Amino acid sequence: MLTEKQHQTFKFIQNYINEYGYSPTTAEIAMGIAIKSRGVVYRYLQVLQSLGLIELVSGKRRNIIIKNKASLPLVGKIAAGMPIEAIENAEELDVLSMFIGDGRYALEVKGDSMIDEGIFDGDIVVCQETATANNNQIVVALVDNENATLKRFKNNQDGTITLFPSNPEHKPQTYAADRVKIQGVYVGLLRLSNN
Repeated sequence: MLTEKQHQTFKFIQNYINEYGYSPTTAEIAMGIAIKSRGVVYRYLQVLQSLGLIELVSGKRRNIIIKNKASLPLVGKIAAGMPIEAIENAEELDVLSMFIGDGRYALEVKGDSMIDEGIFDGDIVVCQETATANNNQIVVALVDNENATLKRFKNNQDGTITLFPSNPEHKPQTYAADRVKIQGVYVGLLRLSNN
């Protein structure tokens, strides 16, 4: 997972290449992300390269090549009900900033307790690591230090916590607050077609 500064470095490189047509130097990156050490920038670049996001070409001053495109063209809207007018769009959807960052992680969903939220068995959910949550957020909760579950969270006034499924076939579960540890909040999901 990328730290915030590593993510900022990658975004700076992307934006720089989009604007100028060539990659920035380590000095330009250091200035762009407001740090003094080019050595630290080089370490960030090594991490980005190890994750397959960039390639560092030896023997060149402007030596950074972006390997994986981290944005997708957002070309318009599509109806899932009544048809709508097809209007082209020229925006980009920045997938990297949505799903990669400091404290972000992914989990594969097993089970059907969150289907009314559109979260199905086999989906990959992206979560933000945190030890606290607000009422009604979807959370990764660890119960009794051994069972992890994805549910809607409610901190009750009587010192208990209720974890709500989003499927009428499953019942809410209420626990003493000290039995539940929040490990993250739900950010979004990825679903790949089996076809």
